[in-house]
Amino acid sequence: MNISIEWIYKTPRGAETTFRSEGMPAAKGLLIAEDLERTGRAKSIIFTDSFDSTWTIKELKRYIKEIETEPHNITVYFDGGFDRTTSTAGLGCVIYFEQSGKSYRVRKNAPSELLKSNNEAEYAALHLSLVELERLNVHHLPVVFIGDSQVVINQMSGEWALLEKDLSSWADRIDEKLKKLSIRPKYELVPRKSNAEADRLATQALNGIDITAQLELNVDND
Repeated sequence: MNISIEWIYKTPRGAETTFRSEGMPAAKGLLIAEDLERTGRAKSIIFTDSFDSTWTIKELKRYIKEIETEPHNITVYFDGGFDRTTSTAGLGCVIYFEQSGKSYRVRKNAPSELLKSNNEAEYAALHLSLVELERLNVHHLPVVFIGDSQVVINQMSGEWALLEKDLSSWADRIDEKLKKLSIRPKYELVPRKSNAEADRLATQALNGIDITAQLELNVDND
């Protein structure tokens, strides 16, 4: 979770002004806030997350402690592809997260013969990512979902109306899963080249190549 810090700075003579930081990971923000407190010049320190929810230092400390051993700081890339010739679809998702001080990447793909369009495949890929998040025991957390489908991103974020019955059904299933896991989604649209990893997984699924992998990331991993 990324947060920004807002605090009131007070001089020895009583003059005050308010400062607001740039966004940063919650753990870093807590470290800076605690240092500000030690100066004796900062007061009313408040954190604001990407959903405009506010946190006190005490609340943020408790949150960080609770999630330390669970997956957190989660980013999901998803993509779906559809072959009109064979009427088959390929779904792919990549999940980046942190747990117990380490960083991980999960890659998952799946074929499908039950879909009718590329847009439906994109929705199914997003749903596949939620199934993987449930398997990882992700719950009660904000999650960033990144894709290159304008239809899915704009419809799920409420920017576009959702009129097609098949797509609406997928959106309902996704919303139900999000509610079940108490996940707060944030949707981001990126160019296709920025979603290459999920795109490759979807293509591999279309070609009959099954991928299910989890990797601990370090300075030597891409």
